Amino acid sequence: MPGPLRSTSKFLSYVLRHRPDEIGLTLDDEGWVAIDTLVAAARDGGRELTRELVLEVVRTNDQQRFRISDDGMRIRASQGHSIKVDLALEEAVPPDQLFHGTADRNVDAIMVEGLHRQNRQHVHLSKDRATARNVGARHGRPVVLLVDAAAMQAAGHRFHLSDNGVWLTAHVPPEFLARVD
Repeated sequence: MPGPLRSTSKFLSYVLRHRPDEIGLTLDDEGWVAIDTLVAAARDGGRELTRELVLEVVRTNDQQRFRISDDGMRIRASQGHSIKVDLALEEAVPPDQLFHGTADRNVDAIMVEGLHRQNRQHVHLSKDRATARNVGARHGRPVVLLVDAAAMQAAGHRFHLSDNGVWLTAHVPPEFLARVD
């Protein structure tokens, strides 16, 4: 993703997932905001933004971090919120195994305490090792953990699938984790 698209993607992630108030935005209960409202608030906050640029970022974002409403008027982040929103995702049956990428410095604590959502609303899980490895690499030397999602679900844990294919759950207890690299 070229420079302007990348910086705009980071800006959108920040305001739509964590700090809409920083530019005077208010998201609805499901995390949506009118694109025109977002553009105006960004401009008022000193950030040059156009509707076309927002739509280009959404279209070209390889991780599909954002979703445009069916009517094309609103935008929201697909997942990763640290602010309270209800993405209105239905409970879903996960594949038997999911993966989580982290930095090697976190593994010992995770294997004792499990995976916690930290400052986010959910723990994020990937359907494949490669994606998990890429996520872990953002934070240091990557380690991929295997999550026994079938056993978790059988034990009563709930899963949701975000708009961009990320599996979400509240917590992964350590007994459902194994290190795979």
